[in-house]
Amino acid sequence: MEQEEPIKRKFEGTVVSDKENKTLRVEVERLKQHPLYKKRYTVTKKYAVHDEDNEGKEGDVVQFQECRPISKTKRWRLTDIVESS
Repeated sequence: MEQEEPIKRKFEGTVVSDKENKTLRVEVERLKQHPLYKKRYTVTKKYAVHDEDNEGKEGDVVQFQECRPISKTKRWRLTDIVESS
């Protein structure tokens, strides 16, 4: 039997830091709804994203996806720059 490739999660977010070599800090915002009161609120999370060519700059909107562990905190890799700052 052939092994199927696992589905890799993809996100889109804004680069908030590009100071590290080959690493971007990307902030992803999403809306969440309170289970009881039904109020919607924003939840933000920052991801460490691997950028092999150092092409992402602060303020860019980028797409990234899940990959093998690259370091202690990096499990994401840059796939596309959607909008340059």
